[in-house]
Amino acid sequence: MVLDELGPAVVHQYVGQEPSGKAFNTIGLDPMNRPHNPMVNAGAVVICSLLKQGMNMADKFDYNQQRLKQLAGNEFVSFNNSIFLSERQTADRNFAIGYYLKEKQCFPKGTNLHELLDFYFQLCSVEMTCDSGAVVAATLANGGICPITGVKILEPYCIRDTLSLMLSCGMYDYSGQFAFKVGLPGKSGVSGGIMLVVPNVMGIFMWSPPLDHYGNSCRGIQFCEDLVKTFNFHNYDNLRHTQKKMDPRILQIDTQTNLVVNLLFAAYNGDVTAIRRCALMGMDMSQADYDGRTALHVSAAEGHLAVVKFLLEKCNCSPTLKDRWNFMPIDDAKRFNRQNCVDVLQAFMQKEKEKLMNLGSGEDK
Repeated sequence: MVLDELGPAVVHQYVGQEPSGKAFNTIGLDPMNRPHNPMVNAGAVVICSLLKQGMNMADKFDYNQQRLKQLAGNEFVSFNNSIFLSERQTADRNFAIGYYLKEKQCFPKGTNLHELLDFYFQLCSVEMTCDSGAVVAATLANGGICPITGVKILEPYCIRDTLSLMLSCGMYDYSGQFAFKVGLPGKSGVSGGIMLVVPNVMGIFMWSPPLDHYGNSCRGIQFCEDLVKTFNFHNYDNLRHTQKKMDPRILQIDTQTNLVVNLLFAAYNGDVTAIRRCALMGMDMSQADYDGRTALHVSAAEGHLAVVKFLLEKCNCSPTLKDRWNFMPIDDAKRFNRQNCVDVLQAFMQKEKEKLMNLGSGEDK
């Protein structure tokens, strides 16, 4: 929200973009006297001071709730007063951080520290369900447009920058390992919640209170790691060559259609390199389109001798496959006067015939 209002140039005068390498509630700043990033307590407090400067705290909190409700597609977003009172009662560390930030002049001029920390504790007490949290995550995955309502809430660059920081800083001191093992933007909280974003695909929210020593949900971390073992969602999984994982983004029928189209276009253009690439990928080189026409039919009709030879000799494609009109590849070559292809196909068919005859006579003996 602050990025959307002020832009990154202003925001990052006050808050950095680097992982701190220290605990989230450490009292410390980066070499430029800024909090290291918005995901640690010091950075979150400074970000709170930047939101809607000059607006009174009641209106500021109401504004925040309205925007969160929009991000959640008007699903459940509420406020837990008992958590707020607990946060404020046990806030010595955050007050120490606040006074340290004030001493280092990290806030905009005119900031009232006690009001600011009350606002920060209120934001720490916002309550959601897994359903509403998942819609927020999906809005982040969708570039700031809520997929439930279709309303654009935030600018795409704000989402990009936020997801970048979630990837590098969102999981406390486990952030580096999480980026390595899961490779997706995530944000955890000590309530046991984890928000996970698969950019341009979906958002997930999970909640399981038992925490590890980093303050992350034990089961939540396990789920995230299992998810990228099963599906190729990790940022650096290769979508084409990571064979052992599933890709639910592509329907099987779409995949099959695209493969056939690519294969037949390569045959039409006489592109032996593309044909060889298809073969190395383990494709069935005898796949046919709706009309039953194979790459051998197409290359024979176009007179691409090199492709015809490769399909026959290297891919073991049958020269006797028929399309829906009962034409074989040699028939297409004859119709379009591709004599060089006719000769090769005839010779290959003759060899195949002789092999069958030899096999037959061997069985008789």
